[in-house]
Amino acid sequence: MRALAFLALLAAPAWGQDRPVIVADSYAVAQFAQALAGDAAEVRLAVPEGRDPASWRPSLSEIVEIQAADLIVLNGAGLSDWTTRAALPRSRTVDTARTLSDALIATDTITHSHGAEGSHSHEGIDPHIWLDLDLAAEQAEALAAAMARALPDGPVAANLDALLAELDRLDAAGDALVEGMPVPAITSHPRYAYLGRAYGLQVTELDWGAGVAPEAAQLAELERAAAETGARLLIWEAEPPAAARDAVAALGLAQAVVPALAIPPAEGDFVSAVEAGLVALAEALAAVSP
Repeated sequence: MRALAFLALLAAPAWGQDRPVIVADSYAVAQFAQALAGDAAEVRLAVPEGRDPASWRPSLSEIVEIQAADLIVLNGAGLSDWTTRAALPRSRTVDTARTLSDALIATDTITHSHGAEGSHSHEGIDPHIWLDLDLAAEQAEALAAAMARALPDGPVAANLDALLAELDRLDAAGDALVEGMPVPAITSHPRYAYLGRAYGLQVTELDWGAGVAPEAAQLAELERAAAETGARLLIWEAEPPAAARDAVAALGLAQAVVPALAIPPAEGDFVSAVEAGLVALAEALAAVSP
């Protein structure tokens, strides 16, 4: 802790840059920052490509780079626990979930490991708040207030209107796609509580690795969960191997890939990935609805 505090003294804002530098701790808020800033700022994602912000830990040199940003954007809700130990400058750090405490969802304790990612726990609060697009809009508004101070002559206000309109369009599309089709669903990873609440899905969460074929014991776990809950739909976080799809189909479950967007999607951006996920969800729900 002392080392991190000392490093904060060495890190100065990046005022010498041609454009202000904004560093975000996770993909969704980085996308919001980019939409709000346009070309008026350089937006960087702190997390290396392919790494999950829930388990990534920055090195001391990476912390120095983050501390030097003109604005540091956090998802909040406990997503990046390293931020509670690093001495981030308060005047240049915005927690986009700070005012959302009443809307946050508590989770059970689930500790697991994903190879090189190391172990992490889902105990406490589910941080994947951007999957409820109403909450994502509130995150965007909190971010815009901080960015307007960093970019007083920038396009933030106008771009906020456009971003909120886009999030509202997506949310309305989601409502229309799943309206009247609320059925129990099982998810391959504990990231979807907000999505379930937003669209009336009764979600049971498993803990499988993204894009990895489940083992026999995991398929048995899925079969038990489906029998206990009456679920007829499995939501994958990422496209699974074909053999995994076949094994799940053999259990009589419809399937949909709905990116959780903790990391950048394989294709497209936040908006297109949300849209594709909602369409896939609606198609799967239609297949199992009476």
